[in-house]
Amino acid sequence: MEAIQITNILYLVSAIAFILGIKRLSHPKTARSGNLLSSLGMLIAVIATLTYPGKEFDFTLILSGVAIGTVIGLIFATRVQMTEMPQMVAIFNGLGGAASAFVASSEFLSSPDSPFIIVCLSVFIGSLTFTGSFVAFGKLQGFISGRAITFKGQQVTNAIIALLSVSIILAPGLFFESSIYAGYLNAFYIVIVLALLLGVGLTIPIGGADMPVVISLLNSYSGIAAAATGFLLGNNALIISGSLVGASGLILTNIMCKGMNRSLANVIFGAVGSETSSAGSTQQEMNIKSYSTTEAAMILDAAEKIIIVPGYGLAVAQAQHVAREVADTLEAQGKKVLYAIHPVAGRMPGHMNVLLAEANVSYDVLKDLDEINPEFEDCDVALILGANDVVNPAARHDESSPIYGMPILNVDKSRTVIINKRSMNPGFAGVQNELFGYDNSIMVFGDAKDMLNDLLKEIKEL
Repeated sequence: MEAIQITNILYLVSAIAFILGIKRLSHPKTARSGNLLSSLGMLIAVIATLTYPGKEFDFTLILSGVAIGTVIGLIFATRVQMTEMPQMVAIFNGLGGAASAFVASSEFLSSPDSPFIIVCLSVFIGSLTFTGSFVAFGKLQGFISGRAITFKGQQVTNAIIALLSVSIILAPGLFFESSIYAGYLNAFYIVIVLALLLGVGLTIPIGGADMPVVISLLNSYSGIAAAATGFLLGNNALIISGSLVGASGLILTNIMCKGMNRSLANVIFGAVGSETSSAGSTQQEMNIKSYSTTEAAMILDAAEKIIIVPGYGLAVAQAQHVAREVADTLEAQGKKVLYAIHPVAGRMPGHMNVLLAEANVSYDVLKDLDEINPEFEDCDVALILGANDVVNPAARHDESSPIYGMPILNVDKSRTVIINKRSMNPGFAGVQNELFGYDNSIMVFGDAKDMLNDLLKEIKEL
């Protein structure tokens, strides 16, 4: 068997490992083995590439890069909090896009006869992903306002940049002397600059409520950029892995959009969250009832069925472990406890599931939107921990609300709704939650972890 055939077989094995790994990632019980299987597939692909017949590599440079990347990866992986995982994913997406752009750029600069369209496609998508992802990171981290940042003519400006980029990629001769390498080089650099600008322009007007969708979409972009680079290099493993990432990212983006009952175009161009309601005036208009943890514990003591609704406030407070303790204590008293998971709760897809899995919450009690909503009809207490927009009844009837039409958790149909928040500040969508003033709703203000610790003590003393 020829060496090239062995390499292609190894690429096929790695592709199978990727597919099986992704399949196993679909369930918490098999997710770890799926991650390991996918990692093994990537290791096989790397080995096959480095031993590719007829290719020469500077292994000193490669091993130096691996060592530096390993150290940086270990530092971030061990220090990043679970609440900062969305930011970390955003950075990964950006660096993945940048890596594809750099590889394509290197190929073009070293081989002037490389197919210009494929080069620019990889560089354009990779550069756009890089700046877009770091703007998303800035919004999530608080360096940039999480609200939608808009200005007059913004969408027109983005459209002009996009059309100009496509025109240069498809027909560089319209703008530069394309019969000589210098002309293609000028077009190449212009495409990079336009892509970097477009990445910022497309992400800046997207509010914090839509960050789960943005992260999924940027993840897809990074995969598409990698696949384009794979075509440029003629590397089957890169084409397959990039296509898998691109396709899975688009599928997840579609799921997220359905979870909010909005189109992708509305997410990108809708500028949801550009205006924030006044928390003070809203609090005066609504009949807010503030209760102590002692009173909340008494309500829970009388309840038989309780549904916990985790939100970003729980993640910020790192309260998932004490939330599980509260649930375990209530279950030990003979009560039924379930968890309601909205598909866009938190700041990235699956955020709540990962947090609760970290606290060893059984997957069997984690119920998605369609499964849990009928349960609220006979629920004694819905305990909301930092969730906001995903439980706002305005989504069902207020056509002027930016979240109108978004499927929500029907917590308001419970007999009693206990809402834990640190303040009356609105959620990511920038609107106040009318649920707070409902007759069956009570507020328990404070940090989620502190509140749950106090609540746990009160429950045990009853």
